[in-house]
Amino acid sequence: MGLLLGIDLGTSYFKLGLFDNELRLRGLGRQPVPVTGPLPRQEVAIDAFWRTLRSGLDEALAAAGASSGDIIALSWSSQANSFLLLDGADTPLTPFLLWTDSRQPVLPEALRQLNRHPDFLATTGIGTGLGAGSAVTKLAWFQRESPACWSRAARVLTISDYLAWSLTGRWCGDAGTASLLGLMDQRRLVWWPEALSAAGLREDLLVTPLRPGTLIGPVTPAGSVQLGLTAGIPLAAGSLDHHAAALGAGLGTRAPVSESTGTVLACVAMCDRYQPREGLCTLPGVEPGAWTQLAFDNNGAGVLEWYRRTFAPDTSFAELDRLAATVPPDCDGLAARPLPHLQPGLEGFANRRPTHGHGHYARAIMTATADTLGVLLDRLCPAARPARVVATGGGAHSPFWLQLKRERLGLDIFPADCPEPACRGAALLAARAGTGQG
Repeated sequence: MGLLLGIDLGTSYFKLGLFDNELRLRGLGRQPVPVTGPLPRQEVAIDAFWRTLRSGLDEALAAAGASSGDIIALSWSSQANSFLLLDGADTPLTPFLLWTDSRQPVLPEALRQLNRHPDFLATTGIGTGLGAGSAVTKLAWFQRESPACWSRAARVLTISDYLAWSLTGRWCGDAGTASLLGLMDQRRLVWWPEALSAAGLREDLLVTPLRPGTLIGPVTPAGSVQLGLTAGIPLAAGSLDHHAAALGAGLGTRAPVSESTGTVLACVAMCDRYQPREGLCTLPGVEPGAWTQLAFDNNGAGVLEWYRRTFAPDTSFAELDRLAATVPPDCDGLAARPLPHLQPGLEGFANRRPTHGHGHYARAIMTATADTLGVLLDRLCPAARPARVVATGGGAHSPFWLQLKRERLGLDIFPADCPEPACRGAALLAARAGTGQG
């Protein structure tokens, strides 16, 4: 059988999905991202990265009853702003620094000025500005705090850039994730000199950004060893995880807008004109002249994961879902303040009482996330909210949370018809390379 491999390089889990030529999921591997700390550092070791991907692929192949020789093409869906440094011999100087790493919480002045540049929004399409999670912010930390390491850096690769280079030997990446670096001229798909200068970077440190779905090249014999793939199969440029998930969920056919309640909360819509706006991020689409607009907020399922991990470690998400469904809509007075996980203990919740249990806290978080979703939909679609929204991310697996969103927002919000739409979107991009469309 011929299978398409979609790799989802998510923040919490790496997922590897195998799909047939009709994009039906045949096997899935799901592995926790091997993050190390301590906080504020959030890193992934290179060997742990490959072990995790290989374990996920083995799991997916076993579920599909297939072998690696059945894989005919692959691509990815990826988190953005997670990166590593390579030296002149292409040896990693650092582990991966994830976007959640907050070792540099204050934006350097040069990047503050870049945010205020009169052409920043129109050129980069980034209407949220650069912040603590941006890769360039942590690169400034290296330039200041680790100059010896920085002086040896010959390449700055995002996590998906590194995957592409390791498998094909080509210095290429995808313009979807690259766009969120805040360094790219969106309309030309090239690096913007003014932004590079402000970030203290040279163009030769970065890879060539390609439109999602573009053929990067065949997997080399050396690259095939990393995951046990067959040398010669094509690798296509992927895209940002939210974009790939929207593609995999049928954005544009099943609904005009998708929402993802994952680690962060995001809404995605497509448009046929380049119209960057404040509060949104604009990404290149699969076809020339097509664009994707993204609105996001940190008030996503990551907050529920924080609560479960910190206060209810022996309670599954399914059990939290069941408990939340037994709580009245007003949560007996309990309310989640914005981003409660950033407050000490349970201080991020208002009107706490001893009688409040896990179900109250879970429903309060779900309610706050639903309200934030409404804000994002209004930002993305200022003329009118869409009547239909297709849901992706971990939150889409919760029937109760979906129902709460429907009731709270008065919209038809329904789950994607594939349980792993980000992997499916990556497989869709892989199919383009496999058929020569890239």
